Amino acid sequence: MIGKLSGRVDYRGSDHVLLDVRGVGYIVHVSERTLMAMPGPGGMAALYTEMLVREDLLQLFGFLTLAEKEWHRLLISVQGVGAKAAMAILGTLGPDGVARALAVGDAGAIRKAPGVGPKLAQRVVLELKDKAPAVMALSTTAPDLDDAPMVEVPDDDAVSPTSPPVAKRANARSDAVRKSAQAQADALSALTNLGYAPSDAASAVAQAADNESETPALIRAALRLLAPKS
Repeated sequence: MIGKLSGRVDYRGSDHVLLDVRGVGYIVHVSERTLMAMPGPGGMAALYTEMLVREDLLQLFGFLTLAEKEWHRLLISVQGVGAKAAMAILGTLGPDGVARALAVGDAGAIRKAPGVGPKLAQRVVLELKDKAPAVMALSTTAPDLDDAPMVEVPDDDAVSPTSPPVAKRANARSDAVRKSAQAQADALSALTNLGYAPSDAASAVAQAADNESETPALIRAALRLLAPKS
């Protein structure tokens, strides 16, 4: 089983990349968000991977974080959600968006993904609402790829001589996403330790994250949401 690939990007398609790993080319399917964060041809990249094996098909799917990979696994556990549909959901919402949609039961957000209808979106929310907190907490323990998995893009792909390299901007966005996910996971852990049900705690943290980004503020805001309404 191939769990991670690091190499040079030879080609970028609409939903996949061709990654040269020491002379061997791997076609890796990725979400739209992951594709946008990757360098152009000639740049270096690293991806966690999941292999889909069927009688007549072998496909690799790539992810920038282990948390994103786990969301993909969770999504395809729902009947009717294939690997590409799961990638469409992740590409539309991102890992944090999927976490929030499941935590608050927002089937409408899941429906925004191409090819996902209302019945399937509702099934995803109903089946995964109670399973989502475990994946949300994954960011506290799961290792990320190297801080700089993508090297500077060749001059042909540079935005301008004065613009920062694409890889650096992607790394900055990745750092912000990691910090946000870490804060939410820490807040979720604190609330479950206080005795709140994981699904309730996850829903409150997801709602609080709309306005707060630091762990203490997230916990306070979530506690207000969880407080009994008079």
